[in-house]
Amino acid sequence: MPKSYDDLERRCPRLGGPVRFRYCRTSGKDPCYKVFDCWWEQFDVSGYFRRHMNRDDFERLAAARPPDKMASLLSLIRQAQERMTQSNEQKSDK
Repeated sequence: MPKSYDDLERRCPRLGGPVRFRYCRTSGKDPCYKVFDCWWEQFDVSGYFRRHMNRDDFERLAAARPPDKMASLLSLIRQAQERMTQSNEQKSDK
């Protein structure tokens, strides 16, 4: 048995591979919008967030919906561009 909830692992329907709860909890500014759908069978994920978030943040997470497809694609493109820029900067520093 994992030592903490953060160590629990499952297949992510968005990424297509295994992820730990820690990733779902911290993958962005806020936890993943699917965190309740994905983890409810393994532990009381709602109770976990009620204990670790203030009421307004919890209600915002509970009401979260998937991001708009276009906004999501633009965000992924932006992230890829940032990674490429960082990679190129690291190569030029050598």
